[in-house]
Amino acid sequence: MFYLLYNSWCHKEIVLKLPLQVVFSQQSSSAEIKDLLCASAGLPWQAAIVLLDKKGTVIATDSTIPKNSKSSAYRIISQSLSPRPEKEDFFQNVLSQVTEEFSRAFRVTEMKREVMERLAILERRMEVEGLKAIDIDKCKNELRNLRDEMEKKTNRLSCPCRFYYSEDVKKCNPRRDVPTYPKYTLSSETVEALKKPTFDVWHWEYNEMLSCLEFMYHDLGLVQEFNMNPITLKRWLLCIQENYRTNPFHNFRHCFCVTQMMYGMIHLCNLQEKMSLVELGVLMTSAICHDLDHPGYNNTYQINAHTELAIRYNDMSPLENHHCAVAFQILAQPENNIFANITPELFKQIRQSIIRLILATDMARHGEILESFKKVLPSFDFSNEDHVKTLQMVLIKCCDISNEVRPTKVAEPWVDCLLEEYFMQSDREKSEGLPVTPFMDRDKVTKPKAQIGFIKFVLIPMFESVMKLFPHTEDIMVLPLREARDHYEELMEIEEAMAEVQQKKSTSLSSRGKLQ
Repeated sequence: MFYLLYNSWCHKEIVLKLPLQVVFSQQSSSAEIKDLLCASAGLPWQAAIVLLDKKGTVIATDSTIPKNSKSSAYRIISQSLSPRPEKEDFFQNVLSQVTEEFSRAFRVTEMKREVMERLAILERRMEVEGLKAIDIDKCKNELRNLRDEMEKKTNRLSCPCRFYYSEDVKKCNPRRDVPTYPKYTLSSETVEALKKPTFDVWHWEYNEMLSCLEFMYHDLGLVQEFNMNPITLKRWLLCIQENYRTNPFHNFRHCFCVTQMMYGMIHLCNLQEKMSLVELGVLMTSAICHDLDHPGYNNTYQINAHTELAIRYNDMSPLENHHCAVAFQILAQPENNIFANITPELFKQIRQSIIRLILATDMARHGEILESFKKVLPSFDFSNEDHVKTLQMVLIKCCDISNEVRPTKVAEPWVDCLLEEYFMQSDREKSEGLPVTPFMDRDKVTKPKAQIGFIKFVLIPMFESVMKLFPHTEDIMVLPLREARDHYEELMEIEEAMAEVQQKKSTSLSSRGKLQ
């Protein structure tokens, strides 16, 4: 402890006023004591100072400073001409901070540019050299199981369905890595088979289906037309696959099935010469995205159960609106945007067209769309934009429900998958006290009953309408539908005969019981 005189500024020396008592610890360093003296004397921090006793002798500013009294208080002399005004000191600090921030920003920008250049080089190298095939199916299964487990714990608004939002969709997150599914070299037989409705979709793994879809975009010239980055196309397709759920029917294999049929109809109807590449791109992209994140419960259930989807879309095609939303959530990610290199005007046109086609897959609109197509058929003109739009809606509807066009061994397993999904819904409707959809009730529906009416009153009339515009589709598409109808009618007759025999047995046993 020692005494120090207050000061007022007068050139270099501090003029003494009233003594001030200064206390410090014996463990204080010399720098700490100088800071304390500067603060006590009102000097700027770290100012150059000299401590003098009453006789003018310099006192060392360390922990050995001798104690004194008020009458022999020490004096401080500043070696600077004058203290820096507070405002000047403040602006100097602000200027230093701004300079530092600008320097940091430029360094960050430079680092970003360098990282992007390195990533671009890496992508090109991996695209040229190819990637070694790795076992990603195991990883995907683990991710699906984890996602299903987490979704079971998630409480929704009286809704068993799962919905994703742009801020929390893990599956839509940007991916800078190159997709790891191996690129298959398709044989000439496979390439030709892809163009036909007889293609067997059951013999292909997910990786192979992804490669087939990638091939279709290259083969139709869509990659070149939209200036797509080939790696972005891979990444987008993988993200699409990950956003289809593992439902019995509405799954990624169904997506591939519909898209392959669309690719086949483009070749079968020679649409490359009748439509623009933009229109073909809309058809293919809509087919790929048409059932994204389908929850396995149809619009009737969504509306009756007042699910979050039905509430959000006001009971108007809730599922189809959701498929569109998820499709454009994926495209909104720069790393998945296959349309990143086209003009905003063209993207707006493509977006409107994709929305129109996906919404057209709502079977509630089937009659309306088919009637519109029949009206324009007699004077159909490919140069008429409205005519082409109507045809596009009919084409995606045909592809969406085209399983019975395929050979029986390919088509029939799809019926089993569809019935399994139907029965899951009817069971839930019963457990929740909701109206049970008649054609989904496991206690009433059989495979022949489910198919005969659908083939006779939905499929055949629609494909026969398309046949009027493309006559050569009769043998390839319409004839298999008629054969499928006959096949299920035969099964129906057998079912009815067996039911009749069973009924007679029951009646006979009942009569015997009464006699006894």
